[in-house]
Amino acid sequence: MPYRPLTRRISLILGTIGATLLAITWPAAAASAQSSLPVSYDFLASAAAHALAPDTPPPGANNFSCKPTAAHPYPVILVHGTLANMNDNWQAASPILANHGYCVFAFNYGGSSPASPIQGTGGIAASAQQLASFVSQVLAATGAAKVDIVGHSQGGMMPRYYISDLGGAAKVAALVALAPSNYGTTLDGLTVLGSDLGIIAGASSLLSTTCPACVQQEEGSAFLTALNAAPAAPGVSYTVIESRDDEVVTPYTNAFLPPGPNVTNITVNNQCPLDASDHLEIASDPVAMADMLNALDPAQPVRVPCLVVLPLTGPVGPVPAF
Repeated sequence: MPYRPLTRRISLILGTIGATLLAITWPAAAASAQSSLPVSYDFLASAAAHALAPDTPPPGANNFSCKPTAAHPYPVILVHGTLANMNDNWQAASPILANHGYCVFAFNYGGSSPASPIQGTGGIAASAQQLASFVSQVLAATGAAKVDIVGHSQGGMMPRYYISDLGGAAKVAALVALAPSNYGTTLDGLTVLGSDLGIIAGASSLLSTTCPACVQQEEGSAFLTALNAAPAAPGVSYTVIESRDDEVVTPYTNAFLPPGPNVTNITVNNQCPLDASDHLEIASDPVAMADMLNALDPAQPVRVPCLVVLPLTGPVGPVPAF
């Protein structure tokens, strides 16, 4: 999927860093705080280091002897995005959740094989079946009644099919979605343009053989139209966390679900104007990570930080401890 040039955004942000950092004071403990599991807030570096080890769970994940506590009774399942895998997608969220006492699990889906570094390309309904099988495995191992799901991109949208069409509503307490493709993408208008020019059908036909999930995530696709006929299932809590700088889910508002009693939509830039996370970096963004923790455990909220966060490469300066 295409990306807009980042140079202008980065230069504008860098121009504010000197004054901004002087105006921000982190708690004294933050600099010396040590987590039991290391957290990488740099999505680009994480992807480069871990993309070719898809079978390796991210830090803190897939301890099948883990038993949920009374404080966190539901294990958390991490669902990666299109073209990603469990290892490169979750170098931040997985250790953060484990450090906060959650039982964390991750898996690969929608790839040519479980060992392929490129996952999430298969048909979404089939991928949701894989999620259903993994949920059953996690529930059997942990003895929990339900799971929570944290997903990124397709991984934030695909579980909705599992919930609504495969009986997942009885097994999922909460879905926290980071930049999900809930209403698809125009690929910065290219889908609309291609449709107007009569060429998108040919492109979609080619993609359908190599990445069916890509075609299904186009704005207005038959798959998404059917899925969004009933956007949110009763009894499941839905939280969408999105950035205005998302260049993959376009327009960025396509990530959001219609307002409802069990739906919360969050725009990270509204919380922190310094946050310029893009589609990928939001999976490692400290602001989004705090929102994730608060969505999973609203009774024990953490402070949502505000700091300069660049696309792909993450925060500038130290990250306060959650």
